[in-house]
Amino acid sequence: MNRIKLLLASLTVLGLAGGCSPSAGTVTLKLTDAPGDFKKAVVTIDAIYLHGSAEGEGNDGKGVSLLHAPVTTDLLTLANDTADLVKHAVVPAGTYSELRFVISGGYVEVEQADGTTKIFASSPDYAGLPDDEDPETPEGTKVKVDGPLQMPSYASSGLKVKLSEHVDISGEQKVLLVDFSVAESFGHAAGSEKWVMKPVIKAAELMFSGSVEATLRMADGVTIPPVGDTQVTLGDFVAVLSRPAEDAAGNPIVAEEKLALTDADGDGTFEAHFKWLFPGNQYSLTFEAPVNYSTNPGTPASVTVGSGQELTQAFLLTSASLK
Repeated sequence: MNRIKLLLASLTVLGLAGGCSPSAGTVTLKLTDAPGDFKKAVVTIDAIYLHGSAEGEGNDGKGVSLLHAPVTTDLLTLANDTADLVKHAVVPAGTYSELRFVISGGYVEVEQADGTTKIFASSPDYAGLPDDEDPETPEGTKVKVDGPLQMPSYASSGLKVKLSEHVDISGEQKVLLVDFSVAESFGHAAGSEKWVMKPVIKAAELMFSGSVEATLRMADGVTIPPVGDTQVTLGDFVAVLSRPAEDAAGNPIVAEEKLALTDADGDGTFEAHFKWLFPGNQYSLTFEAPVNYSTNPGTPASVTVGSGQELTQAFLLTSASLK
């Protein structure tokens, strides 16, 4: 599914003991993503600004600064989880309409048809590149870059995220969800070795991420045949949540997230919990398995998550046979 979801929460008012105006609020910014065809998708975020009618002094018109030290992160390590980019940043009262991310560099590692990988970076000497693990190379040598990753103007003017609704900060709680799809935002330029970063981002005020729990259990009397000498169980099934999308080059793709099924409490029902889903998107839920199978209800099943909604989609395995 390859998305980054940024939860922007304006929390309760800070007291006067904190040294800020009674009308100020605090802002927390969270980041998450889900795994996909990329092996790595690393970016360095130098600054984050919130723009509006109450921009802070001393920022040269850039807006209220939320991030005070650069952050380099592999977006794909944040699968089904979040990391704090900003915690409790003080924001003056006012109306805000835009977030701006200053991204100084990045790289993607992409799997090739023969199983090898290639690295495409914003610069051959990008500081976020991993070290070359070849023992013949000097210590601290960065890996070889196979081609460029074009990131137009994000290090200067920044990546601008227009808020779908203006956000009023006056001390009360606010929540803003921003969805940044990695699979849709990095694309291979046709006919060249160049990759392009062209972010696809949606933002909505007063919305919370949703989640879907997929459960699978066997109907009475159903058995799963072994594959060779290996007995297959529901733990060998993988839940897949997907939706149609386009990459940065405009090519149609399927953005998907895969999770292994587990039975933590040993009750025979296996679960996979998809978190931090952007509300309003329509997803398709199915399973990958080493055998042919059928379920009730059938798959793929269509799922749409509302703001703050936690859905459970239960499936019953009704038959299983060798492929």
